[in-house]
Amino acid sequence: MKRTERHHLKENELGHLAMGARDFVQGQGRSVGLLVTGVLVVLIAVLGYVGWSNHVQGQAHALLADAMALDDAAVGPPPAPGSPAPAGVHFATVDERNQASQQKFKAVADQYPSSEAGIFARYREAGMWMALRNPSNAASAFEQVIEKAGSSSLYGQLARLGLAEAQAQSGQLDPAVSTMMEMAQHKDGPVPVDGILLRLAHIYLDAGKTTDAQQTFTRLVSEYPNSPFAPDARRELSTLKKPS
Repeated sequence: MKRTERHHLKENELGHLAMGARDFVQGQGRSVGLLVTGVLVVLIAVLGYVGWSNHVQGQAHALLADAMALDDAAVGPPPAPGSPAPAGVHFATVDERNQASQQKFKAVADQYPSSEAGIFARYREAGMWMALRNPSNAASAFEQVIEKAGSSSLYGQLARLGLAEAQAQSGQLDPAVSTMMEMAQHKDGPVPVDGILLRLAHIYLDAGKTTDAQQTFTRLVSEYPNSPFAPDARRELSTLKKPS
């Protein structure tokens, strides 16, 4: 791959890493959307993206760029008879596009598992599995990211959050809650604690643990009164306090 093409790919990675964070919770509800589109996108914008290692093979970048190109593929019904076919790759449904993306990212991650390209591809694969409503496979992919990237790295922390979300979606609430509570203790960690608390509170609500949810919302408002998620937490607290 030419140097200019690699440079363009590096610049786009910041946005695509944020997109990967959104992908794993597509369609999973308002609170999760707030977490991903608000917390993680801001997180990555603030921290910036870790530069690619020079020793990674150009072929890995080429394969990754090919997989990422599917993000822009058109989705919709086929053209009417007699109409020109759409330019580029086209999918009938979002699920079909996500399935194709999952396979592409998996191929990169399988071939270059320890490289930056491979780790990023595995993270995106996990996101595709979540978008395809398969949290079990997503959890496995997130675990591989943690193993290769290290649990304390940016990738590792985002993957831990993704793993907890996958566990919650699978009904494994105890490990999901345990992971989020542990992450919420590290205020200097790469993932904003207020975002973690918001998602944790909603997991408690989904599990019918209203007292735990109320305590978590209260902690968010108390410790992070100026958080962009504080208004949502206050609304939830107001609802929880209303007599049934």
